[in-house]
Amino acid sequence: MTKEYRQPVYAPPEGAADLFLIRHGESAPARSGVSFPMKDSSGDPPLHPQGERQASAVGERLKGEIFAALYVTKLMRTHQTAAPLAQHLNMTPIENPDLHEVNLGDWDGGLYRIKAAEGDPIYQRVRDTQDWSPIPGAETRDAFFGRVRRGLLGVAAAHANQRVAVFVHGGVIGAALAMATGSEPFAFLGAANGSISRLVIHGERMIVRGFNETQHLDHL
Repeated sequence: MTKEYRQPVYAPPEGAADLFLIRHGESAPARSGVSFPMKDSSGDPPLHPQGERQASAVGERLKGEIFAALYVTKLMRTHQTAAPLAQHLNMTPIENPDLHEVNLGDWDGGLYRIKAAEGDPIYQRVRDTQDWSPIPGAETRDAFFGRVRRGLLGVAAAHANQRVAVFVHGGVIGAALAMATGSEPFAFLGAANGSISRLVIHGERMIVRGFNETQHLDHL
């Protein structure tokens, strides 16, 4: 009888960490002349009611998974998004110091959204150069990518052969997947609020296993 060779089923390499990267739910709207609350020079708005619904949907989607740990950033919107899943699993999220959103300098606190909506020339330069440094006082792309990489590798090193959920920001997910794929820096910006992406990290190698899963949000 001729031996058959079936197509293999993917499994993370021995020693790798399997990271579910969840973007926080929709946050409160920006308003002209009114800054978001700030934390360590970063805008720190709470979730919008729609964001709270998205957080609940994330918790329902992932409550059957086995996670070794849940991670959040220093910013309130990731804590609030993680809360339903943390309650389902009776786990306390761990705050990672490196995975908060890109610092937007003078445009933090909500002004970036307004400038983007208005098509400000500096915003256009940001898009053209794929770097936030044209914004006065903003974190450069290279500094941000380096910080995100350090944060992700630190999480992975602590969780060999384990699965973890990491509640982060759109910029962080964009940076992570751009580094993993070698794409243009802004190629993966725009992950949906409440979406799930997946990254396997083995040593310093990053392997993309999914981007922007949103089926659990379809009913909202």
